Order: sequence, then structure tokens, then C-alpha cells
Amino acid sequence: MKKLSRIIDRLEEDFIALLLGLMVLITFSQVVARYVFNSGWGSALELTQVLFAWLILFGMSYGIKRGIHLGVDILIRKFSKPVFKACTIFGALACIVYGITFISAEWISLFGFESGKGGAWKYWKLFYDTGFGMEAISLPEFIYGPDERLPRWVAYLMLPVGLALFVLRCVQALYAIITGKREMIIASHEAEELVENNKNILAD
Repeated sequence: MKKLSRIIDRLEEDFIALLLGLMVLITFSQVVARYVFNSGWGSALELTQVLFAWLILFGMSYGIKRGIHLGVDILIRKFSKPVFKACTIFGALACIVYGITFISAEWISLFGFESGKGGAWKYWKLFYDTGFGMEAISLPEFIYGPDERLPRWVAYLMLPVGLALFVLRCVQALYAIITGKREMIIASHEAEELVENNKNILAD
């Protein structure tokens, strides 16, 4: 299990670096093509937007893993330790339910709600089954031929994958909170830590 977790960690970080690199490369090459050669790829901006959306969804789970999501803990800090821990466990559970619901809301119908349909998985599968292309992103003509579009299922694959990673990281955070290895699912006291780390500078 630990080995699998390390593999997922490495793939996650490598993919985030790849997304950043591709965004920089596409944007830089587009600037050079437009201002030096008076040319360019018409879908570069749209592809960069898709990559940025992927980066956000990957960053969502990565932020949970690293404990860097900002949060407000001023109120629960006033509670006793058992109540404080119960609140942090509830927060982690709420994030897990949130992620699972966005992946697939079918389970909500078990409680009598008719709106328990759809979710990221069904949304992605719809595009996969229909084979629709993205109107704004054409693939390079010299490779794929004219009017060939990026399949929507490729662009939207990150929805279920990103949410699944988010749920995984929240489950890991929940376990760490319960076992006392982690305090909260969010970052805390960042302002205080910043002042503490730079108190000598402030004193000067």
C-alpha cells in the first residue's frame, strides 16, 4: 500500500510539472510564431485553458496532500481538544462526501432525492460515447488532417480523475487526523507562522 501511495505521489507531482511545462512551452512558442513569423496555431489559447483546468483539478488534491489549502480555524480553536478534533474529522468527511457527490450523485437517490443523478463520471462518459470534438481546439493539420478536433472526452477526463484523487487525499487526511499524525485538513495559523519566521526582519 505504501509503495502504491509513493507511485501515485510521484505520478501526481510529475504530471503537475508536465502541465506547467506544456503551458509555458505552448504560450512561448505561440508568441514567437505570431511576432516573429506572423503565424501561429489558432487553438493554442484554448488548449492552454484546458491544461490550466487540469492543473487546477490536480492542484486541488495536491493541496490536500500537502496541507496548504487556506481555511479559517479561529472559532474551532476555542473549543476543547476533543471537540476540536471532532470538527476537523467532520471537515474531512464533508470533503469526502463533496468529492464523491461530484464524481457520481447516484447515491443521493438512496435518501429519496430525485435529483441524485449525473456527476463527473456520467458527464465524461457522455462525451466518450458520443465522440464529440471540441469546436475551439483543432488538432495540427499536418498530423491529423483538416478539421480534426480534440475529442471532448480527452479534455474532460480530468474531471473524474481529479475528483477521485481529491477523495483519495481527503481519506488519507482523515486517517492522519484520526491517528493524530495531522491536525487538520487545511493549513492553519499561516499569518502567525509568517510573523514568527520574519520577526527579526520586522524588528529591524
